[in-house]
Amino acid sequence: MKAKKRALILLAAALVLILLGSILANVFNSGSGSVKVSRISFEAQNGTLSGLLYMPKGASAENPRPTIVVTHGYLNSAEMQDANAIELSRRGFVVLALDQYDHGHSDLDNAVYTGTSFMEIWAPFWINSMHDAVAYMYEQPYVLKDEAGNGIIGVTGHSMGGFGSTMALAMDEQEFMATGIRKIYCGLTEGSDFMYTGFFGVDVAAADALGGGRTMGKVAAQFDEFFFNDPAVSGGTVRHKDYVSTPDGMAFLQQTEPAQANTWYDTADGGRRIIYQPYQTHPWNHFSATTTGYAVAFYLEAFGDYAKDLNAIPPTSQIWQFKEAAECVALVGFVMLILAVASLLIELPLLNKAKSGELEPLPSAADGGAKFGTVALLLSLILLPAIFFTPLMDEGVGSSMVNILFYAGCVFGFSGLLGLLFSLKAQDNRKGLLIGSIFVMIAGSALAFATHTPMYETGAYWTAPGVNSVAYWTIGCALISLLAMSVIYVGSKAKKGLTFKNYGVTFNPLTILVSLLVAVLTYAIAYGVLFLMDLLFKADFRIWTFAFKTFDFSICPAILRYLPTFLLFYVVSTAAITVNTNTEKMKGFWGYLLAIALNAGGAMLWLLNQYGTLFSTGVAAHPGSALSGIVLVAMVPTLSIAAIISRNLYKKTGNIWLPAFLNALLMTTMTIANTMVAFK
Repeated sequence: MKAKKRALILLAAALVLILLGSILANVFNSGSGSVKVSRISFEAQNGTLSGLLYMPKGASAENPRPTIVVTHGYLNSAEMQDANAIELSRRGFVVLALDQYDHGHSDLDNAVYTGTSFMEIWAPFWINSMHDAVAYMYEQPYVLKDEAGNGIIGVTGHSMGGFGSTMALAMDEQEFMATGIRKIYCGLTEGSDFMYTGFFGVDVAAADALGGGRTMGKVAAQFDEFFFNDPAVSGGTVRHKDYVSTPDGMAFLQQTEPAQANTWYDTADGGRRIIYQPYQTHPWNHFSATTTGYAVAFYLEAFGDYAKDLNAIPPTSQIWQFKEAAECVALVGFVMLILAVASLLIELPLLNKAKSGELEPLPSAADGGAKFGTVALLLSLILLPAIFFTPLMDEGVGSSMVNILFYAGCVFGFSGLLGLLFSLKAQDNRKGLLIGSIFVMIAGSALAFATHTPMYETGAYWTAPGVNSVAYWTIGCALISLLAMSVIYVGSKAKKGLTFKNYGVTFNPLTILVSLLVAVLTYAIAYGVLFLMDLLFKADFRIWTFAFKTFDFSICPAILRYLPTFLLFYVVSTAAITVNTNTEKMKGFWGYLLAIALNAGGAMLWLLNQYGTLFSTGVAAHPGSALSGIVLVAMVPTLSIAAIISRNLYKKTGNIWLPAFLNALLMTTMTIANTMVAFK
């Protein structure tokens, strides 16, 4: 009864936080009621586009407004443009925060794909998304046009959304040559140069020639992980940048000498251009008061007289941060909701079969040598994912460090086989050695296979390109951890009499099946609440790049394809958390802290090393790890929340199955919903 009462109190607190956070998020998202926010979907030239439409009060067919289409980068969704959307709309601009094709709630027609290679999947979404969205918005009666029928529309995109904006500007000028109408009036890109648009004919020279006298700008962060590179500097892109002094930066501003950042320059075609250079990284752009202020100032300047009658709010006066804070409160409530619902379900008849009895805490290390050994082993388990992060994420099969894992897997696989044969012949029936040797053999062999075989190649089956490298790192971490635990078991734990139960592993079929059922029910209830908050308040549960958000059911096949990979990881990680935190000294807070360290400690250390070195020296510790480092930022809260769920629920069930199943469902869905999924 006490457990049920605690779970009910936790449930009540969770619902309060979720509701309060969602309501407040809606208040700030709507500019305290001055803007109506709605999710729209429309058929476009290359598929179905969706987004959040921000309509200021007073905007109508009788009172059309200057309009801005803002969009996200690769692997993100419309909500990543919250800051720009909120601040521009509350000043009176109509804003469409766009989901690019095959991101968020938008779908690209499969016929647009010309093949299944990475380039053939990667390119179509960003080439077409902004252009097609502008074409739709231009036809809307509440969008302002001049007397000649030209659209008073701005385009802003971050990262690949910036490439899409660059393509849209160029395509609009090409169409103008045939129609005499320009739909786009001005454009500001964030975190993008001409690296990728150049593959499709729009390099800096072509973009300059197709400027059409427009006002254009770029946000070029000084520590952008990808772009704004000096062609004279080699050795990786994660380093300090000064774009205005590069050939492309000067060409964009039409200057022959290094230019000044944050300074307006007139162009030969009658336009104006500016480059902003904030002291920040690539993903920092869309979570920055500085960059958001630049966007507001840019459009007030660019639209000129068209913006003079709008709300006179200084660029530095911003409220988007409160919306982010409110949704973070809702995120905390969401995690509490998951724990509360699962805890209540396992108290119900039949569903209580998910419990297999309370685990007895293991004795802590007694003497100094044993304590030192325990700490050393734990540090090794924490550090290994960080040590092999760059090789698995960026270098892949055939690289030197991955080859080390391959050979280690071969050695331990063979050693496990020898241990198995020895234990079978031993007359004293060494059961611990037998079991441990089997797992050493399996884990070593699987690690050798995984590190010698490309497992997640983007194509018709693995259709989420941004997830494939994460999945490879995940499977690598799972197998490394399983091998480490198996070796430690053979060398130490078996002698102390530990069994599967101490790892939270039970092979009772009923316990496993009921645990899966409880996990599915908890997952469905939690996501049901999320969808309800989106419907009522256009709110999800997030902080910066980490978010539990709604999704279209068309991504469910992709979720199911990636689910086994992440399930293996969470089975192994939950077992590691169980055996290492279920001790006499790891009660309460300290147990949760160690669980988080085991799951996310390696990621935290890698990021501290990477960005600490970048900001202190101007060159990152791994200057070639651009996208992988950014992806890892969101992995820290992912793995931390998973660790909390694992520890909380194994303590209540006495086994790993419910938390492992639940984490796999939650984190796989969250990952796929926040990325690009092709061929839906």
